Amino acid sequence: MGCGEDAATPKPRAFLSLNYPEAKYEPTNLNCPYNFEINTLSEIKASRNNIPCWIDLEYNELNGTIFVTYQPINNNLDSLLADAQKLPLQHTIKADAIEGDVYTNEVQDVYGMFYEVSGDAASQAQFYLTDSVNHFVTASAYFRTKPNYDSIIPAADYLKKDMKHMIETFRWED
Repeated sequence: MGCGEDAATPKPRAFLSLNYPEAKYEPTNLNCPYNFEINTLSEIKASRNNIPCWIDLEYNELNGTIFVTYQPINNNLDSLLADAQKLPLQHTIKADAIEGDVYTNEVQDVYGMFYEVSGDAASQAQFYLTDSVNHFVTASAYFRTKPNYDSIIPAADYLKKDMKHMIETFRWED
């Protein structure tokens, strides 16, 4: 305060600013019973499980992956639905909230749920889709880092937007 100079003031709290490119989408040609559009920022990889039509959409810039699984329905729709609905609930220990939105596209015969998870859960977004007769697909977004929701919000929001686009462009291939 001496000499008439202003006293030093602490810097205001800052938040990490992550900016990702605007999403550009292109159709997939997976040679599977389903297709959808993906962000050109992602790269399609075969699943580590080597199961046909299970794919990983790698987002190297975001350090994240959307894991997509496919199963044919063989008189087991009830158990597939039960398993898919349990998956988001596994995150309730760390999640602050889990919201589910019903998805219905009667023209394309695509029905399912999209789950958004907030908090320090391992996965911030998941969905399942089915035609209720022959096909069942699930997808979950994960990051290759310890879950810290405050730090990954921009990346999690980016993947959620891409997952919603996947759902909206989803088509069964018969």
